[in-house]
Amino acid sequence: MNRLFKYAFWKISGIKVYALIGKSGTGKSFRSKMVAEEYNIDLLIDDGLLIKGNKLLAGKSAKQEDTFLAAVRTAVFDDSEHYKSVLEALKKERFRKILIIGTSEKMVRKIATRLSLPQPDKIFSINDIATKDEIDTAMRIRFTEGKHVIPVPSIEITRTSPKIVLDSMKVLFTRKIFRPWKRTKVFEKTVVRPQFTQFDKAIISEAALTQMVIHCLDEFDPAIKVLKLKAKVQENGYSLNIKLRIPSKHMMKTSIGELQEFISESLEKYGSIFIAQVFIDMEEWN
Repeated sequence: MNRLFKYAFWKISGIKVYALIGKSGTGKSFRSKMVAEEYNIDLLIDDGLLIKGNKLLAGKSAKQEDTFLAAVRTAVFDDSEHYKSVLEALKKERFRKILIIGTSEKMVRKIATRLSLPQPDKIFSINDIATKDEIDTAMRIRFTEGKHVIPVPSIEITRTSPKIVLDSMKVLFTRKIFRPWKRTKVFEKTVVRPQFTQFDKAIISEAALTQMVIHCLDEFDPAIKVLKLKAKVQENGYSLNIKLRIPSKHMMKTSIGELQEFISESLEKYGSIFIAQVFIDMEEWN
């Protein structure tokens, strides 16, 4: 079954795709089950995993990868064996709604395309379902303690990746729609520290940061090349000065500001590297 046929099949079958987006560390995985419960969504796609209720159906978590680049590829199903295993699991499921979790609209649309799913019908922002204080708390925990959440019970994670598991938590969810017989529900989630953050990263070399940025640019716009990167460690994270080269007749589809944000979010999400600011100097060449 080729990708176009699978896409048409799911579209004709009335499959609705939802997405939850927000910056790294804002609590998307923590709140994903609440969104799924409120909108009766059957399946979740989160960081390379296909989840149904409290079960991992297929895939592997980006959080168990040893390197930043491997985590990026896992999250967007870049590996053929990985995405094929998830496709096979999707074909076996009878579902009407699926939720894709990502840091940006571009990311969730890329995942939908990669898995031959229709593009999202509705995209939720974490800012719409969590307060500023809740988001600030989540970000503080992420960037000071390096803790992430996977929205399934810890037993599901310890079977394949026991080394990354730190703790489990239970969350009580109350539906907004009044249904006395189904008013509250308890979800168990797993607190993990990703494998790729468990090495000594007190100081990350400029060479390593350069390789990470090169990969980010390849995802963002392959025509843009890194000429030089300088990094400074500040109290609230790394400050990056990046000199880029772009073909003189090449037109970027987005702004410099969006590129800065993309680099910052990618490094924070997959490397747990907090970026205080990104400065870009763009040079054209013929």
